[in-house]
Amino acid sequence: MKSLKPFKLLALVGAAVLALGVTPLRAHGDEDHSHDQKPVAAAGLAATAAPAGTTAAAQRLPDGSVFVPKAVQRQLGIRTALAETRALSATVELNGRVMADPNAGGRVQASQAGRIEAGPTGLPTLGQRVLKGQVLLSVRPVVASLDRGNQRAALAELQAQLAIAERKAARYAQLEGSVPQKDIDATRLELDALRQRRAAVGASLEQAEALLAPVSGVISAAHVVTGQVVDAREVLLEIVDPARLVIEALAYDPALIDGITRASVPLPGGALELQFIGAARQLREQALPLMFRVKAPNAPVAVGQAVKVIAATSRTLKGVAMPVAALARNNAGESTVWVHVSAERFAPRRVSAQPLDASSVALTTGVTGGERVVTVGANLLAQIR
Repeated sequence: MKSLKPFKLLALVGAAVLALGVTPLRAHGDEDHSHDQKPVAAAGLAATAAPAGTTAAAQRLPDGSVFVPKAVQRQLGIRTALAETRALSATVELNGRVMADPNAGGRVQASQAGRIEAGPTGLPTLGQRVLKGQVLLSVRPVVASLDRGNQRAALAELQAQLAIAERKAARYAQLEGSVPQKDIDATRLELDALRQRRAAVGASLEQAEALLAPVSGVISAAHVVTGQVVDAREVLLEIVDPARLVIEALAYDPALIDGITRASVPLPGGALELQFIGAARQLREQALPLMFRVKAPNAPVAVGQAVKVIAATSRTLKGVAMPVAALARNNAGESTVWVHVSAERFAPRRVSAQPLDASSVALTTGVTGGERVVTVGANLLAQIR
């Protein structure tokens, strides 16, 4: 019986080994990890079986170009345009400033020192529309005590002279026929003159000066409050007609005066078309002032705003006209465009660009005629990594 124990022990060990071979592996308190291995294996098989180039994600290729599937192109809103080389107008960029049209803008100034008083409808406020000839405010003269005393003394003297002249005129009227007519007329004229002098001196003491609007427009600047004491020639209000604005630009090349054909100002979301009026013939700070009129009424610019004027000249250059949105920047800060080289591949090209107007540029190098250039979504392509 003792000799059979080793055999029984071996049988038990063999049964345990067979049981381990067919029982799922368990660990950590009977937790089953067999289901974690199946998806990994399936994913590995799928990745091995997927052909190259069939991924649906955009990616940058080793040569710097980008692969963008058609579905992604539609999501990004990519648009292209056919490049066409032709003769374009050369342009020049000028620094300008928005101004009010001298014929449609004006200032309200005090002609003498005095105290501000509100007009019939109160003091004007910013943005208020006024009409030419409208009373905006009043200035009551402010004089020193000595000057006021002298004016009152002169007024008292005039009143005395006026009383004497009135009595004299009344006496001559009673003696009409016995007194020469020339003396009667002279007395009447003297009486009228004294009355006018008394009215003038009296008005200088008490009457306020009404300040009128020189033009119709909108109050663009107000520098007054009720009770404020102002000096003579001080600017109190400024009036601008928003429908009539001009832009003054400075040109450092006198040859541009006779060669400007059109001009525009780039603005966020659009452009402002300008009409060339004329140029000065005298230098100001080593530059010639050029004057442009804003064509659009109520343009979204303000008087005094600094702008960039792109003026087209009579000179021409060879290039490809493209929207400004076609330009992008690479890591080196250079101007680039994206060319659609195949159905799902775009390649960057370094270019030399000159502005044509506020919304388009001329590509002089880097692009040839017949290529398709990305006009919408160029910056999105540059961000693909």
